[in-house]
Amino acid sequence: MPVYVHYCAMSSTVHATDPEVCMDTTQLLKGVLDLAVLAVLDDEDGYGYDVVRRLRAAGLDDVADASVYGTLRRLFAAGHLTSYVLPSVEGPHRKYYGLNASGRAELESSTKTWSGFADTMAALLAARKEVAA
Repeated sequence: MPVYVHYCAMSSTVHATDPEVCMDTTQLLKGVLDLAVLAVLDDEDGYGYDVVRRLRAAGLDDVADASVYGTLRRLFAAGHLTSYVLPSVEGPHRKYYGLNASGRAELESSTKTWSGFADTMAALLAARKEVAA
């Protein structure tokens, strides 16, 4: 079976797979962006673009800057993040975000929810492969 490398316009990524298969990852990303941002901030506090860069480095290549900034504002408004401003040698001051106790609790709860969902999807897809074989 040949393997093709193609550009998937819906997810803006390159896939090594069958050229007829293409999944729009934008909806998946919307559903897990809060969790992803909390996980990144659990490692270390960060400012907006730093969080974007770290998410992309982790493999979330399609994450949009504006989505991350909106998520940071929403998580802060929900009481899950602290914020503080530090001067930057590269330009204007930067607003840093970090997890507080509520954010760590949300991260733990969301991690359990995501793990359960991922396990369910893995089981469904494994069952599909078994039927096809």
